[in-house]
Amino acid sequence: MSTTLTLVSDFNAEPLARYLANRPDGAIAVESAPYGQVYQTLAAAPGGEGGIVWTLPERVLPTFARALEFAEVDAERCLDEVDSFAAAVLDYAARCKHVFVASWTLAPDQRGYGMLDWRGGLGLSHLLARMNLRLADRLAEAGNVYVLDAARWSAAVPRPMAPKMWYAAKVPYANAVFERAAGDIAAAMRALAGRARKLVIVDLDNTLWGGVIGETGWQGIQLGGHDFVGEAFCDFQRMLKGLSQRGVQIAIVSKNDESVALEAIDQHGEMVLRRDSFAGWRINWQDKAENIASLVDELNLGLDSVVFIDDNPAERDRVRSALPQVLVPEWPVDPTAYAAALRALDCFDTAALSHEDRTRTAMYVAERGRRETRKEVGSTDDWLRRLDTTLTVDTVDKSNIARVAQLFNKTNQLNLSTRRLGENEVLDWAGAPNRRLLAVSASDCFGDMGLVGVIGVEADGAEGRLVDFILSCRVMGRKVEQAMVHLAASELGGLGAARLRARYLPTARNRPTVDVFRAVGLDEPQEHLFECDCARPVAKPDTVKIVRRERGRPA
Repeated sequence: MSTTLTLVSDFNAEPLARYLANRPDGAIAVESAPYGQVYQTLAAAPGGEGGIVWTLPERVLPTFARALEFAEVDAERCLDEVDSFAAAVLDYAARCKHVFVASWTLAPDQRGYGMLDWRGGLGLSHLLARMNLRLADRLAEAGNVYVLDAARWSAAVPRPMAPKMWYAAKVPYANAVFERAAGDIAAAMRALAGRARKLVIVDLDNTLWGGVIGETGWQGIQLGGHDFVGEAFCDFQRMLKGLSQRGVQIAIVSKNDESVALEAIDQHGEMVLRRDSFAGWRINWQDKAENIASLVDELNLGLDSVVFIDDNPAERDRVRSALPQVLVPEWPVDPTAYAAALRALDCFDTAALSHEDRTRTAMYVAERGRRETRKEVGSTDDWLRRLDTTLTVDTVDKSNIARVAQLFNKTNQLNLSTRRLGENEVLDWAGAPNRRLLAVSASDCFGDMGLVGVIGVEADGAEGRLVDFILSCRVMGRKVEQAMVHLAASELGGLGAARLRARYLPTARNRPTVDVFRAVGLDEPQEHLFECDCARPVAKPDTVKIVRRERGRPA
């Protein structure tokens, strides 16, 4: 099913509309607002699924138009006009699900005041930078507005401007600029739909380092030192480590001897990525496609969340054929191009970045410890008691809304209704007195797992409804699910409801939800409708502690 975006512009942006509408996935339809009527459209358009606002600064800000003619202007007056433009966008965004706004740019051949152009109070570049920062700051007031970097679209194109097309049809940019803009917008839409890639699986030999470690030993591989190729491999590792700071995990699938490979990771002085940098690995002589499937299953992820990087084209082709959901980019032959190739991938864009994202690698390392502990104990209950899991329950407010909205939009497997809501929509829904929206964080003896779950309930007299039941896959299988069902029923009982009802809405990926509801003992009077008595809810498991931490009603 496609999403319809309204294109609002003061120039002829039909090439962008065509690039978006003709993308292979067919996920975006475009409706173009009347040409040149930016303020009128922002004030009167009914809103809808989303909008794209792309303007030339001199056509929406009269003071900047005068600045381009090298007239002496008041910068503060120009910034006041930016505020007015931002207010119009925010008014429009209040009626839309999402709005994308292109940043303002100067033509590459616009020299402005030359060597004085970055001097405050005079230069065009300095003024435009202030305008973009002011615009971004004002639009940050709305959680559903995203400013996209239009300068990057032009910088990647040798001749970004199209003067003949401008005079003939009011199209200012070359087609390649519109194509890159469409790519960024499509990446943003994937992020908002929770389809960002979450795991990069890399090969080792000639991918993470130069050379074949089985032949040279770890002392003989190319990595760092005074070798430009070795430096390139180090930079590639730094780029991977940077991704882990954004919540993207790194893993290894390599045909190698595991002990030899891990010795290199532990011992080589130039390794940027160490053993605790990886969410997991499969280092053996088995088929890589089988190893990827096994590793992804262990990490409780889907294959469509994976990127596989390997220098060997035969291995890339094997994985691409066997696991079509996995993204397998073509990879440069030259290692000095590896870091740039990784930076160019747009599949990791996300709509928000939370504390849990930045610490997720440590969480996966802790998870390896949990799995090792599982092997050492007898029964599952003994293992769960040894974990000593604690759930901390908060109301949802502005302090945790970014992570809550992320769970709404990224969680696919354990998600009752798969509602996709932005931050403001979540807070608006939770604001009704007959509703409760709870954020559930988890920790155990191995560490803090962060905010992992959301419970949304609604009472209508004696009838209670479990609207949202969302849980991160990394805590599945520890009776946290049962504890959350218990919490939901108890919360509805506090709202005066006598009975909990939950309607499971099946999707291609949320089958684990119905399995959980059946496993914890909810009644199922008809298929996909689950119930329980709020006075006698599903029992809280004795292996999970629950701590309530009230922080007030949603803002």
